[in-house]
Amino acid sequence: MQNNLFFIAQSGWRYIAYTTLAFVIFQTFDFEFLSVISFIILLGLLFLYRNPERVNSNYKKGSIVSPVDGIVKSIVELDDKEFAYKVEIDSSCFNVGILRTPCNASIQNIKIVRGTRISRKSKLFDILNEYALISFRDESGHELKIVHKLKQGFAPIDIDLISKQTLNQGSRYGVAINAVTWIYLPSNTRLNIKVAQELKGSETLLAYFS
Repeated sequence: MQNNLFFIAQSGWRYIAYTTLAFVIFQTFDFEFLSVISFIILLGLLFLYRNPERVNSNYKKGSIVSPVDGIVKSIVELDDKEFAYKVEIDSSCFNVGILRTPCNASIQNIKIVRGTRISRKSKLFDILNEYALISFRDESGHELKIVHKLKQGFAPIDIDLISKQTLNQGSRYGVAINAVTWIYLPSNTRLNIKVAQELKGSETLLAYFS
């Protein structure tokens, strides 16, 4: 994923291929209504799986950039020995779904739990919905944790990582369309965001390790 520079994310290719095939078949047999529907779906898939290049901002050492596009919904101080802050970012279908590495880091842990994709408003959202948990450690030994949990949608989370892999800040590591992201940061973090702020993955400065 981190080397995928094509304008469409790799995980979307099969959906686009199936829809394109359906469009061709419907056109061949002159099924006009179904042709229009499949063409609209095709355009929607191209939008959802767009994979834009982002400017790699020259932030100083210890910087943490946003791993996703979205809106900051909350910043909570935690009573926890490992992490002091929990930042919640809400991403919709209108945001780019590409996931990007928040800092120069190695992957310490990856956990993907497959599940449902029901509405965030449901009481079962926290229990049943599909999510991915990734732990990062930067070159100075600072650690942070990111959880991506899907809301309503048709596609599963796609994570292209292996344990102990080293990534540069801003590298692509997966796709999560219409998801909520929680970022857990340690106490030696200086936040650079506020609630209701709009973030862009790999471009918006989230915080600094002090």
